[in-house]
Amino acid sequence: MANPTGEQFEITRGNARAVITEIGAGLRAFEVGGVPYVEAFAEDEKPPKGAGQVLLPWPNRTKGGQWDYQGEKQQLPITEEARGNAIHGLTRHEEWELLEHAESSITLAIDVPAQEGWPVPLRATITYEISPRELVVTHEIRNEGESPIGVGLGTHPYFRIGDVPTDELTLTLPASRVRPYLGDEQMPYADEQDVEGTEYDFRSGKPLEGVDLDTAFGGLSVAEDGNHHHVLAHGDRELLVWAGPDFRWAQVFTPDDLVGRGRAVAIEPMTCPADALNTGTDLIDLEPASSWTGSWGIRVR
Repeated sequence: MANPTGEQFEITRGNARAVITEIGAGLRAFEVGGVPYVEAFAEDEKPPKGAGQVLLPWPNRTKGGQWDYQGEKQQLPITEEARGNAIHGLTRHEEWELLEHAESSITLAIDVPAQEGWPVPLRATITYEISPRELVVTHEIRNEGESPIGVGLGTHPYFRIGDVPTDELTLTLPASRVRPYLGDEQMPYADEQDVEGTEYDFRSGKPLEGVDLDTAFGGLSVAEDGNHHHVLAHGDRELLVWAGPDFRWAQVFTPDDLVGRGRAVAIEPMTCPADALNTGTDLIDLEPASSWTGSWGIRVR
């Protein structure tokens, strides 16, 4: 295959445009009026630092790649070799099947077979639908096996507001709880704690200059529309990252060295935090033949 992300699928409506990849069903670009609102990358490049990828059937890390399922020890492939963990699921480097491609929407699907470390088969679909100022992403996960399973899902977009430097953006998160990053630990997150009185309180908005995060935020309040609202702003320009009620966590990552950008910010809607396969925290429980559906989106305001 010519490109590491496979075939490229464009969807448009009005002057809004998005590009979705065949490999991983990831979001490679989203722009309105030619202004980029996610960190894009070239179609002949691998997604830098997981940019735009779908994290399924668990987001973030599983410690040592090990977890128990119905009393049996499971060993996932170690995909974060530096720490010896399994990271970001099983589908982000796999080819997804194109089910439907219209001018302003696209649906792709993938089968996750029972395999080493993952004992129950799943089928997942993802639909991207674009409108003049918004991109809506809808996920469905179905248990295709004969036993129940707990699953998680996340996504890994990096956001921007045109050419505004990341450090000039203000971040607002509706999070009352946090799991701070611990740089040298194998599972590098502290126990959950309150944000009140800490540097992790973004409920009223804080500039990103000087902020260094690889941090899981929980205790997310719900807005009037029933969703969680994460906001990047610069003056009167605002980018709303909303996520449905099952996306109870948001990982925020501020690397200094994203290819093509340097200083960047990822806001990652997640249904569960790191190591949820072991802790059970906010896993989605799927009985045989049952499905879960959840949505998130990006709105330019």
